[in-house]
Amino acid sequence: MSLKIGVVMDPIQSIHYQKDTTLALLWAAQDRGAAIFYIEPDGLFLEGDAAMARCQPLAVFRDATRWYELSDEALIPLADLDVVLMRKDPPFDMEYIYATYLLERAERQGTLIVNRCQSLRDCNEKLFATEFPQCCPPLVVSRHPSRLKAFHAEYQDVIFKPLDGMGGSAIFRAREDDPNLSVILETLTLRGQQTIMAQKYLPEISEGDKRILMINGEAVSHCLARVPLAGESRGNLAAGGSGRVQALTERDHWIAAQVGPKLKARGLYFVGLDVIGSYLTEINVTSPTCLREIEAETDLNIAGQLLDALALGESPR
Repeated sequence: MSLKIGVVMDPIQSIHYQKDTTLALLWAAQDRGAAIFYIEPDGLFLEGDAAMARCQPLAVFRDATRWYELSDEALIPLADLDVVLMRKDPPFDMEYIYATYLLERAERQGTLIVNRCQSLRDCNEKLFATEFPQCCPPLVVSRHPSRLKAFHAEYQDVIFKPLDGMGGSAIFRAREDDPNLSVILETLTLRGQQTIMAQKYLPEISEGDKRILMINGEAVSHCLARVPLAGESRGNLAAGGSGRVQALTERDHWIAAQVGPKLKARGLYFVGLDVIGSYLTEINVTSPTCLREIEAETDLNIAGQLLDALALGESPR
């Protein structure tokens, strides 16, 4: 019996065909004979005590002019699905959290949700990394300007960033004697009302912000180093960085080994670690990307590896 897989995602007609990781996961699912059901976030709802979905059977194609075909809409209990891929992109807002509550109803009835709902809520992508202090650069998390300024005074070259940002948005670098330090902190903390993170600036960013993909607690052998534009301190592709595929270093493998067991224990099947130089800076759990770029330059089938892991994690009913 083939798996029945639901995918909660942003509108499929709007994805970037050449780069979209979710599309690669759907190809891998279809290649393995899975029946795929497409669900947009507003299609999730509760009826009595049953979590339901307004969904459409989905076929996907390796064709840049026609990569999907949807069939007639239907209403189904989420518990009828073997696996649901939660691939809604940030922002991680209250609507995202409500979606995890609805998906969790199906999870309690045996549907495998990737990634686990409680872990999506618990593992803030900036703060989760701090559970592995042996892997992280010097940092502080606070909303108090004096504490943040003291950290800056100690390290002199510091990155300040919000805890809920994505794609390199609202990231500021403050060097020694930066005249904009106070306004940066006022802006990011909303004058002391919002908690942010400060990290020691890592000059190794010039060599790339590495995205290491983890499948069921194990590292993929190659990563994507996102190299910033000249004069930039952000390597994110969304901020103009360029990608370079490379094998993991010994230190990368060590970091992955530190983090991997906890990912597996938390039901975080598909995760992206961000590593600059020798340091872990973030753990992306909501909708990790960069799979397509790595696959394009290696003989790896990362999407297939994940789908095979999911098949082992959940037997067809």
